[in-house]
Amino acid sequence: MATHDIQKPGLTAHTRTGEQSIFHRREFDAPAALVQRAHTEGDLFTRWMGPKGTTVRLDRFDARTGGAFRYVVEAPGGGAWAFRGAYHEVSPGLVVHTWEYEDEPGPTLETLRFVDLGGGRSAIEVTSTYTSKDACDAMLASGMDAGMDEDFERLDAVLAGL
Repeated sequence: MATHDIQKPGLTAHTRTGEQSIFHRREFDAPAALVQRAHTEGDLFTRWMGPKGTTVRLDRFDARTGGAFRYVVEAPGGGAWAFRGAYHEVSPGLVVHTWEYEDEPGPTLETLRFVDLGGGRSAIEVTSTYTSKDACDAMLASGMDAGMDEDFERLDAVLAGL
């Protein structure tokens, strides 16, 4: 598997779609249902979420309509970053949830669509809506696109092994 250079664009497209929203799209060599499973089954989620070299500890992971999650990304050197959210809808092809980094409170509403493209391929289409224009600007400036690319490269490896 190739390693993503965070200084260069990756395979995930990131498009500002309004003052408070960003649209992300990435294709996978796996059916949509399998990509969705990797987002909603804790044992799969922990295998690809977070930067390379980190581990993910699930404190709560109830990926169903009305459920919630809290996970901590832990670095080998001791750093830790906690995230939480609530699932508003989980159905075939769709996950709608809030997502929040605990050190910078302010939830993001995310709508994830898992789209079959045929031939065993699929796309994930994510719309992230922030609490304000400033929050959206800050997320774009943070380098989140490189982090998402790295996560999805790790997800490619997980999907290839299923």
